[in-house]
Amino acid sequence: MKVFVTGATGNVGLEVIKSVTALGLNVELRAGVRDLKKAKDILPSNSCELVQFNFDHPSNLTSVLRDCEVLFLLRPPQISDVNSTIKPVIESAKHLNLRHIIFLSVQGAEDNTFIPHHKIEMLIKASKISYTFLRPAYFMQNFTTTLQYELKQNRRIFLPAGKAKFSLIDVRDIGLVTAHILKNLTDHTHKSYTLITPQNLSFQDMADIISYETKKPIAYQSPNLLKFIWVKSKQKMPFSLILVMIMLHYLPRFKKEPKTSSWVEKLTGKKPIDFIEFVRTHRQDLV
Repeated sequence: MKVFVTGATGNVGLEVIKSVTALGLNVELRAGVRDLKKAKDILPSNSCELVQFNFDHPSNLTSVLRDCEVLFLLRPPQISDVNSTIKPVIESAKHLNLRHIIFLSVQGAEDNTFIPHHKIEMLIKASKISYTFLRPAYFMQNFTTTLQYELKQNRRIFLPAGKAKFSLIDVRDIGLVTAHILKNLTDHTHKSYTLITPQNLSFQDMADIISYETKKPIAYQSPNLLKFIWVKSKQKMPFSLILVMIMLHYLPRFKKEPKTSSWVEKLTGKKPIDFIEFVRTHRQDLV
């Protein structure tokens, strides 16, 4: 079975490739990447076939998807117009008779009709291609990417999240879940899985854990929206990303605490990585 992996050098795509390789599955991987030279330095040696692919200019869809049975599809964060970027990929997959799409959606996408992930789920369903939707919670790896600057430079978590509690997931578990789904696709046809750890945490809880595990005090500050926008603008954060940050961290204040689920353990046979283990693994990246 040949699988085309989009976003192969990103946090999730990389973990999918690592997990499939580690489990020794009878799967050939074709990785879609923007920069072939960079990808050779990032991806595990001889783990996959590399092909150049860009959602913004998907001119080679037929060639990159040819001979593949499965598409692992994720939406790059900067893409909001799914009709011009994601829809052509799904249409090409249908034209080439791909067997299955595993889509990296987001927690709650089934109910949030205004987000791109919901629209993509609907496009996949309309295509009549067999699918599995993975709906992960808040990535722990946000602390080693978008939140890292504040942690390292200012020793703080600076988000307008108030006292809201969040579900979390380590992207390593998303990769492992995907690999186990690929072991037997027929068991996961037209299924949707919410991928989270059993415990919800507030950002104050997370700041306390980081402080304890790193032995360096990390404050949590929850500014009002105007201050948040002003500070992030001064830090040269693109306004489009500021809006995404507000959507991710401010809006949950007005929702019920997320429900927990045990899908990671059910699908992989192991308990999901918790936030303490994540911090212990990434101490040097956090502070």
